[in-house]
Amino acid sequence: MGEAVSLSLSRRHEVARALREFLPARAVLFDEEDTRPYECDGLTAYRQLPMVVALPETEEQVRRTLQICSSMNVPVVPRGAGTGLSGGALPLGDGVLLSMAKFMRVLRVDARARIAVVQPGVRNAAISEVAAPHGLYYAPDPSSQIACTIGGNVAENSGGVHCLKYGLTLHNVLRVRGLTIDGEPLELGSEAPDAPGLDLLALAVGSEGMLFVVTEVTVKLLPKPQCARVIMASFDDVEKAGSAVAAIVAAGIIPAGLEMMDRPATRAVEQFVGAGYDLDAAAILLCESDGTPAEVEDEIARMEAVLTGAGAVRLAVSRDEAERLRFWSGRKAAFPAMGRISPDYYCMDGTIPRKRLAEVLHFIAELGKKYGLRCPNVFHAGDGNLHPLILFDANNPDELHRTEQFAAEVLEKCVAVGGTITGEHGVGVEKINQMCTQFRPDELELFHAVKRAFDPRGLLNPGKAVPTLARCAEYGRMHVHRGALQHPELARF
Repeated sequence: MGEAVSLSLSRRHEVARALREFLPARAVLFDEEDTRPYECDGLTAYRQLPMVVALPETEEQVRRTLQICSSMNVPVVPRGAGTGLSGGALPLGDGVLLSMAKFMRVLRVDARARIAVVQPGVRNAAISEVAAPHGLYYAPDPSSQIACTIGGNVAENSGGVHCLKYGLTLHNVLRVRGLTIDGEPLELGSEAPDAPGLDLLALAVGSEGMLFVVTEVTVKLLPKPQCARVIMASFDDVEKAGSAVAAIVAAGIIPAGLEMMDRPATRAVEQFVGAGYDLDAAAILLCESDGTPAEVEDEIARMEAVLTGAGAVRLAVSRDEAERLRFWSGRKAAFPAMGRISPDYYCMDGTIPRKRLAEVLHFIAELGKKYGLRCPNVFHAGDGNLHPLILFDANNPDELHRTEQFAAEVLEKCVAVGGTITGEHGVGVEKINQMCTQFRPDELELFHAVKRAFDPRGLLNPGKAVPTLARCAEYGRMHVHRGALQHPELARF
């Protein structure tokens, strides 16, 4: 044991010395008190101290860091702001955590072309701030947009409350530049509407730091809408609210935002921010329309008619911009609001067909009773992206275990009804077992082949997102042993 510890320390110092040959001493961290802040991302249930943390400031420093790690066969985990919720930035005890937090420059805003070129450490909200003087903004708006970075958004293909109408990160990024594990430059996409060759940009967005390290991103900017208003619709039954979502889209209406919160969520949020939510409602929908004043007026009237026909017991329409922002403030603050009512929460992220919303919400409620855990629901109802918030105490190992089982059943239910195990948070380490449920062995092998094409030795963010076939076989045996929900595909392993 003592010899193993000694070898580990020797390896840490060897890697740190190699990095300090071109990085300032302050940019290479390896003492425990310095690396502790990097032990996890927003998924705090899983923690691991990194062997070394590197904080480069230039693309050349990133290139040399990757070359050193490649030559020494040291795995690398890229990290942005650490706001991710799937453990995608969980460090490795024998690897380098590569922080891109210092890449915070907006390199160019071209109002005529409606693009912005930014470094990966630029905050999501900051892009809209610098574009605002030109009457433009960046559409994807994750709830963590005041803190999360565009590099992390690219890694996870983040969305937000306006993703129904304006799309995810994938639909709003034109070009990505980065470096492979060997330090070779790579540029995918272009500032033009299309790029020659295979659409590798779509492959890169959502690749969770497994293929290359992003150093520059070109995003699309959109004109700010002249007007926006939001309806808060109250329902006395959660299933009615879920059915109303499908009814709106079926009516040919694509709102700028269509979000749902159940009573436990609205009550927690109202105590936190005072958004003016209807606390008597079993669930509320927030339905936003944007565009010209005439377009908004017409769409609001159409949505009111659909919502009333679907069983809404109360409708409140924002009267001005301040009230619109207040209605949204509660939804944006839903996650931190849970910190007032629970020591910890596990934020799920599964996507289902809209027509199955009511069924899955009922299933989640039954799971809450089964596992004895509270679970407020907050989610992007318009595109079926669920965010159940399982409340637990991480200091109680049994509660954490029950939470993990609860979460696994939710994700497997999503697959069973024709959905997916993630909409915008990524797979990371959190959902890696459920990849075995969603994909067949031959499909997983294709994913590994893509990984090998970019990173032959598997040094970039290893052990994340795509499970090995051996892991899936073990997961299948565990399912059979405990008699839990089993997907037929697990029988193939």
